[in-house]
Amino acid sequence: MKISTVSVSYSRKFNLGNYESLEVGCSLWAQVEDEEDADGVVQFLYYQAKTAVKEAAMPVIKANEFQINKAKSQKKATTDEGIMEDL
Repeated sequence: MKISTVSVSYSRKFNLGNYESLEVGCSLWAQVEDEEDADGVVQFLYYQAKTAVKEAAMPVIKANEFQINKAKSQKKATTDEGIMEDL
């Protein structure tokens, strides 16, 4: 039985406008006894880290006016493209 340690790091930088940004990161480690399980564990850790970063960043992003306006403009552009396709 060989015990190995696998680790995953995930970070993301969010543009908050006005030359401000928010960088959130997460690193996770796990010990695996079987090397065959390592790929599945790495994939699981990746999704866990990604979810943790998203959950940590969401309150700041939701409160940020720039991100709200950006989302609205993207939604409008998508809607406008849909109208153009219908013509």
